[in-house]
Amino acid sequence: MKTIAQIAAELQGYDPQALSAADVNQFLDRLVEPVTATEVLPLFSALGRVLAQDVISPVSVPPHDNSAMDGYAFAGAQLVAGQPLTLRVVGTALAGKAWAGTVAAGECVKIMTGAIMPTGLDTVVPQEFTTAAADSHITIAADVLRAGDNRRFKGEDIMAGRVALARGELLTPAALGLVASLGLPTVTVYRRLRVAYFSTGDEILSLGEAPREGAVYDSNRYTVFGLLTRMGVEVIDLGVVRDEPALLEAAFRQAAQQADAIITSGGVSVGEADHTRTMMKKLGDVAFWRIAMRPGRPMAVGRIGNAENQAISASSASASCSDSYQNDINTDINTAPGGAVLFGLPGNPVAVMVTFLAFVRPALLRMMGSTRAAPPLLRAISTEPMRKKPGRTEYQRGLVTTAADGTLQVRTTGNQGSGVLSSMVQANGLIVLHHGQGNVAVGDAVDVMVFEGVI
Repeated sequence: MKTIAQIAAELQGYDPQALSAADVNQFLDRLVEPVTATEVLPLFSALGRVLAQDVISPVSVPPHDNSAMDGYAFAGAQLVAGQPLTLRVVGTALAGKAWAGTVAAGECVKIMTGAIMPTGLDTVVPQEFTTAAADSHITIAADVLRAGDNRRFKGEDIMAGRVALARGELLTPAALGLVASLGLPTVTVYRRLRVAYFSTGDEILSLGEAPREGAVYDSNRYTVFGLLTRMGVEVIDLGVVRDEPALLEAAFRQAAQQADAIITSGGVSVGEADHTRTMMKKLGDVAFWRIAMRPGRPMAVGRIGNAENQAISASSASASCSDSYQNDINTDINTAPGGAVLFGLPGNPVAVMVTFLAFVRPALLRMMGSTRAAPPLLRAISTEPMRKKPGRTEYQRGLVTTAADGTLQVRTTGNQGSGVLSSMVQANGLIVLHHGQGNVAVGDAVDVMVFEGVI
């Protein structure tokens, strides 16, 4: 497991005071590692989990050649271009039961969707393309289909023995259905990721507390809880921690002992008059960044030492009152591998959500074992001008709509202040103005990170 310094040395031009958004994701990709423990779950309990083993299909899907629709099955070689075809109906093939008869030239079988194709037949004409004729005959109009139409082949979806779903696949509703179609009642998944969260600051009020001058109610705790719950992780809520060293140390130690990752909000800006940064440095191997982005410039990342290292630290610290000895202990903790990954987010509500979506969520997905690529950004036409300086990435709250001609268009929600949480409710995506991008004119195409299913 690499230290912060080792990771930084691998990144060309690494500058913790001027990191691009791309640099942040490269760094986090090297910092986090997937969990390894696994469990076997029934399908009804596996939604949102990540496969820890390839799912190998024990059967072919479909198991037989079958009809793609209701109609009449016959040998397609009888079709002649420009000429209708009349056939005698000699039986009916139903789904779930093979038809055991034989079909001669000039004959066909009425067939239902999903029914096994009778031997020697390779084409199905939809019922609506036929007309009834005398004595159980049907006529197929000229040139309405070709030989082989409307026939599903055995294994055309999945062949027996092949990988149906690969390790690292996130189990979506469609994936659960696919596993069920193979007759498999359970899947092996990585254990649920455990993420601890707490807000910091003396100005933060918990719900139920009386208002006081200069204080604000803690919204970040609830937005982060919602974001984590949507991801399917186990959330460990540690509440609001006041800006007192002993309380902060206890919260970090508890979080590191219980969780794989720790998320905090507040206390990571340069010059803040609180103890959060100091405690992060004391207990972990942590980098403090100023990211070239808006909103969300300050961020801390690293690892907080595991329980074993913490116990060693505590016992050693109590055995000596020497400042230099204590510094040596802290250095050992800071460089010790293991422990929980730390994400120290800014305190402003919108900045918390933006940094989570841009950086923390992809990192947590990797920790969950997911190999799924980030969803593609949508392209939409801006309906308003936007001022933008090259040299930083901006995430503006946007509202995407569909124009009369079917193209996507987007506008901002208005005030883009990092404390305007209502704008995140109004928006359905973030307009991503990239690092080297300048001003946007009306009619320019921009990238949008959509919210649906995420927040």
